Amino acid sequence: MLIDPTVKYRPVPPVPLTERHWPARVITAPPIWCAVDLRDGNQALAAPMSPEQKSLFLDLLRRIGLCEIEVGFPAASRDDHAFVRQVVARQAEDPALVPQVLTQARQEIIEKTFESLRGARRAILHLYNSISPVQRRVVFNMDRAGIIALARQGAEWVRSQAERMPETGWRFEYSPESFSSTEPEFVLEVCEAVCRVWRPTVDNKVIINLPSSVEVASPNHYADQIEYFHRHFAWREAVILSVHPHNDRGCAVAAAELAMLAGAERVEGTLFGNGERTGNVDLITLALNLHTQGIGCGLDLSDLAGIVAVYEEMTHQSVPIRHPYAGERVFTAFSGSHQDAIRKGMEAWRASGGLWEVPYLPIDPRDIGRGYEGVIRVNGQSGKAGVAELAERAMGFPLPPRLRAEFARVVQDLADSRHGEVMAGEIGALFEAQYVTPEGPLVYLSHLCQQVEAHAERSVRMRLVVRELGEERPLTGMGNGPIDACLRAFPSGWRMWHYEEHALDSGSAAQAVALVEMEDGLGRRAFGVGRDWDIVTAAIKAVVAAMNRVLTR
Repeated sequence: MLIDPTVKYRPVPPVPLTERHWPARVITAPPIWCAVDLRDGNQALAAPMSPEQKSLFLDLLRRIGLCEIEVGFPAASRDDHAFVRQVVARQAEDPALVPQVLTQARQEIIEKTFESLRGARRAILHLYNSISPVQRRVVFNMDRAGIIALARQGAEWVRSQAERMPETGWRFEYSPESFSSTEPEFVLEVCEAVCRVWRPTVDNKVIINLPSSVEVASPNHYADQIEYFHRHFAWREAVILSVHPHNDRGCAVAAAELAMLAGAERVEGTLFGNGERTGNVDLITLALNLHTQGIGCGLDLSDLAGIVAVYEEMTHQSVPIRHPYAGERVFTAFSGSHQDAIRKGMEAWRASGGLWEVPYLPIDPRDIGRGYEGVIRVNGQSGKAGVAELAERAMGFPLPPRLRAEFARVVQDLADSRHGEVMAGEIGALFEAQYVTPEGPLVYLSHLCQQVEAHAERSVRMRLVVRELGEERPLTGMGNGPIDACLRAFPSGWRMWHYEEHALDSGSAAQAVALVEMEDGLGRRAFGVGRDWDIVTAAIKAVVAAMNRVLTR
């Protein structure tokens, strides 16, 4: 790697823009969305989609709510041409679909492109040619005048072909490819030359699409380029200003957002940013960024896992586990402090039912079809809040603070011993083994409670049968209630420090849970949990479980 990169690389020159307006603006509405997965995204795949796969992917894009969809480069191959014909036929049943097709500024390619769209109700004809200094010099060997003539000639061919097919509602789009690397004033010259041919009006606009064909600078630089065009283009009121950000510097989403502040009304991109090199702007991330700001994005992303599944099947590419919003672990917190904050934030939000304000979660996972199960996961970095969350979810009832801390140490020991994650199912099983069915000398068999005429403070007799070290033993106790009578049936010295009960479901048929903390005559304490359809039976099982835990220490 070069010690002095200036011998090989130079920064892009600043845009001649003073008194920038975009830094003071805020986004208040979504852009017009255009998905280019079936053209730009498809050409980036090692195994491009078959026509059948393209059709299924188109179904997905339409379910999401995308209408303007670039469906191919019909002059490039028979498959692309055939698929565009399928899309045209589909418009009879799907009139909201607006297919967009791409063509270079060459006459024979433009003619083939129009032929593919014959009979379309509406369509966007997307013309492009590259205009940057390096493309002019290295690829085309043309000066500025030659590039302008090429763009103007392409626009004339497009207009001429469209006039022969008046039954179609045409919208023209022009992209000065390599816009991000081109002199701002020359971009204006080329695009104005194209508009002088197409003669757009406020009522019949064309699309001027300004791509960062290669992302060569920071997002603020792209925003400057867009605002310069927005403020200086002579035909501005008659065009829809579109952007097509690429992700070479990893900033495509930010570049799109700043471009919208700078005047862009339309965004072209792909699901999950698929595209050549580092890809295009990710439409899903961009749309959900708007959603989290209270701006309706106009797209249905409520089943994001289903969208991921179709995308991965059709493209044979995987969405990374930390991909914004869509990744498997994007909402997952292993850190103990994060887990504690999320747990408290969720409790506060459930109590208020108001605005979503949960630490570390910028969006409610349920908005995109996700649950809360994967938000908190446990490894050696986790604390008692995370363990308690998973244990309570598995068991169905809250844990008292001391039990949370105690059980967290048990799980921590397991995580440390394996140097990895302890899964939610393992935590539930571990809690069950530790507190519900611990090994010990006592086994509950049966009990019988009777009301008796006695002193007011002891009106219940319990006949209890347990197995102790393999031998069945009957026990009897008198108390002021079933739980008191149960305790008095055992040898003296046992105390109950804590008791609580819960229903695992609502209704009369709910299973009951009792949780106790017991202490023997030596001051040794332990928690125990019992579960049964009868709360008294659940309480006795909890007492026996706690005693077993004390006696086996």
